[in-house]
Amino acid sequence: MKFLYIFFAAIIAISAPAFAETVKIGVVPGVYGDSVEALVPEAKAQGIDLEVIEFSDWTTPNEALQAGDLDLNYFQHKPFLANAIKQKGYDIVPIGTGTLANIGIYSLKHKDFASVPEGATVAIANDPVNQGRGLLLLEKGGLIKLKEGVGFQGTLDDIVENPRKVTFTEVEGPQLARITGDVDLALGYPHFIIAAKTFDPGSALIYSGIDDKQFAIVFAANKAKAENPALKKIVELYQSSKVVREAIDKGFAGNPKLYTIAW
Repeated sequence: MKFLYIFFAAIIAISAPAFAETVKIGVVPGVYGDSVEALVPEAKAQGIDLEVIEFSDWTTPNEALQAGDLDLNYFQHKPFLANAIKQKGYDIVPIGTGTLANIGIYSLKHKDFASVPEGATVAIANDPVNQGRGLLLLEKGGLIKLKEGVGFQGTLDDIVENPRKVTFTEVEGPQLARITGDVDLALGYPHFIIAAKTFDPGSALIYSGIDDKQFAIVFAANKAKAENPALKKIVELYQSSKVVREAIDKGFAGNPKLYTIAW
């Protein structure tokens, strides 16, 4: 009996990782968090305890990463990160690419831009980059005109024509889905809409398109840890996992027009 115990213990010691390394990753609710959560068993099999920590805003995940409370975060695209670094001086770098979401302008009150009345209310993201993307969509829909050349870096101050005198409310991005019914128009992110279960994510009046991969969500790490093998392994596993792909598709309601795999 003692021999059998030693034999099986030896097999376990050979097959199991010598130790499990913990990787803490910050995410936001919806498909980004769910797809990372789906990776936990595969990471465990590779000797990595992947601890998924959910945040309800777009500020804290970078603050926590900078402070060393996280090893990775997965919620932002490169232009958003670049703006955060410019504003806060973060020592954070992208180390891998994830999913590219199609954002849109939604309305639960109007069927098209032509139906939007004078003095309409519009909810838009309060961070510079995503606000700029939303304003570009409103310009494309004919509701406003922006200062020439501002692109996705445009802000409310860059609106040069507003013929219907619409008014704007700036909202934290993850909360836009919950207030869409309270305004005439709102910038929307399909994955947050799906997570909130508020309305059809495929019902936008206009979409941004999924061709510009600079807006793909990235895995970000503190620069000092960017070459950490465990962090690189998480990215590799995420990009190769069938279970992750299934979670992403489910997170976008099985609607291929709402996202693309960007890696």
